[in-house]
Formats: sequence, C-alpha cells, structure tokens
Amino acid sequence: MQIKRLNYSLDKFVIKALSIFVSTVICSALIISPSYAAQSNMSGDYTKDTITVVKALKEAVEITKDSPDKDKVREESLSLITDYISRYRNRGLVNKTQSFTTMQTALNAMAGHYKNFATRPLPEKLKERLNKELSLAEKMVLRES
Repeated sequence: MQIKRLNYSLDKFVIKALSIFVSTVICSALIISPSYAAQSNMSGDYTKDTITVVKALKEAVEITKDSPDKDKVREESLSLITDYISRYRNRGLVNKTQSFTTMQTALNAMAGHYKNFATRPLPEKLKERLNKELSLAEKMVLRES
C-alpha cells in the first residue's frame, strides 16, 4: 500500500518537475530568441510614398494575363499595399485626407481581387476604376502637399 502511494507521489513529482522544466525552456527560448521587425518599403514621406505606390500599382494593373511575371507582380503589389496601409492608416494627419481615402478605396479593391481571385487577371472594369482612382489620388496628394 505504501509502495503504491510512494509511486503515485513520485509520478506526480516527476510530472510537475517536467512541466516546470518545459515551461522554463519555452519561456527562455522566447525571451532569448531575437525578434525581427518587418522591413517596410515606405520612407515616411506621405507624398513621395503615395506617388511611388501609385506608379507601381499602375504598372501592376497593366500586366497581361499571359505575362510570366504576373504571380510575382501580384505578390509584390500585395506587399506594397500592406506596407502602405499599415504605415499610414493610423496617422491622424494623413488618414483624414481625400487622397488617402481615395488610395485606400483603390488599394482595398485591388487587394480584394488579388486575395479572392488569385488566379484570375484583373477585369477590365476594375482596371479602369483602379487607374482612375490611382490617378485621382496622385493629383490630390500633389495638391495637398
């Protein structure tokens, strides 16, 4: 009877010790391991970044469905859109401007198509809309600066 109790107590002790050891190792690994901040393509100059993004995305809109680089262009465009929105969405002086809201509308439309219809090219109506909104945002940002 006492042997069973001793084995049971020993098993509980080993399990607790093992769980503490594993927890300590995991916490140490998280603390010691280096963290890397995501690299952004944005310079921080809203006007310059907006014009750069507009030019890059206008080129992406013109990519044909037969182009061998279409997947690479799609990925680069999504990355650029994410960087731009992440950089400027929470900036009070920027996110209330007409140029930003127009850009955000165009970027949401483009990113939405790329994410939902990854294998399909941009439809002509969407291309026309994107070109119009991107051009308008470019004009507005130049006027606002």
